[in-house]
Amino acid sequence: MASALYPKYKELILGAGLNLTSLTIKCVLIDTADYTYDPAHDFLADVPAGARVGTPQTLGTKSITGGVFDALDCTFGAVTGDATEAVIIYNDTGDEATSNLIAYIEGAVTPNGGDIIVQWDNGANKIFAL
Repeated sequence: MASALYPKYKELILGAGLNLTSLTIKCVLIDTADYTYDPAHDFLADVPAGARVGTPQTLGTKSITGGVFDALDCTFGAVTGDATEAVIIYNDTGDEATSNLIAYIEGAVTPNGGDIIVQWDNGANKIFAL
């Protein structure tokens, strides 16, 4: 599975929209043995808790420039558990049933009890570009 924006998020962008720079946007490590990307998924509740590894992290210093979304790299502290093969970015509303999924980004790492730093692309597309 390639990295992708969730179709329901694309609908939000083209409709009422979500302001990524003012909302609480988080990322969570994902074990794809327990979760398979599905373009029909739209809320964090669609992602089994058992597929989430580590404590979700809030994206800091978010920006949107020229249709490109970026933020500071995320550090997951002292991560243990299953290997992860993806990161999901979502809007944290405090309720998994209303926390919109935004992006699914592939990238594998095996936790060893140390910190995991998710370094976003420093190229033209940053975290993602429209």
